[in-house]
Amino acid sequence: MIKAIIGLGNPGEKYKNTRHNVGFMVADLVAKSLNCDRKYREKAFSHIFECPDYDVIIAKPQTYMNLSGNAVLNILKDYKIKPSEILVVYDDLDLPLGAVRLRLKGSSGGHNGIKSIINTIKTEEFPRLKIGIGRPEKKEEVSDYVLSPFTKEEKFLLDKVLAHANECILNVLKYGVEKSMNMCNKNLV
Repeated sequence: MIKAIIGLGNPGEKYKNTRHNVGFMVADLVAKSLNCDRKYREKAFSHIFECPDYDVIIAKPQTYMNLSGNAVLNILKDYKIKPSEILVVYDDLDLPLGAVRLRLKGSSGGHNGIKSIINTIKTEEFPRLKIGIGRPEKKEEVSDYVLSPFTKEEKFLLDKVLAHANECILNVLKYGVEKSMNMCNKNLV
């Protein structure tokens, strides 16, 4: 059973609509769908949406992407949650925009936020929802690319992806991760 949905991103207006903040975008959408109350938890280094009707919290770590593990560890401790009871939502360069993948566990795949979580909580065994953002044409442009906003052309597809991710998470809360994989794993292009 999932007790915390953790959307990864970077805090601040500067990063609000960037590719790296897809996790935050999904977290906001799910919190709105579930009519959750927003609270800032200083101790957990996160913006927390408490959803008492669903026995789940939704978190947006405010530690910046590369230090996400610090916030996740505090969430696990503060809410007495096991790693298997979180669902981490984040951007994935190796998937094209339009692709969504739900997994029970896995490596970091080179994602610094996931790497930070794995190194801090000492396990790869936590569910995750990967949202494809595609890759830039040149490898050296990756850091600029993930911190850039979506283009107008991409925005239409992004809206479909966010809506699908929201449905996926609602399904996970109802039926669990394993039973939701077929519904969630899609290419929306």
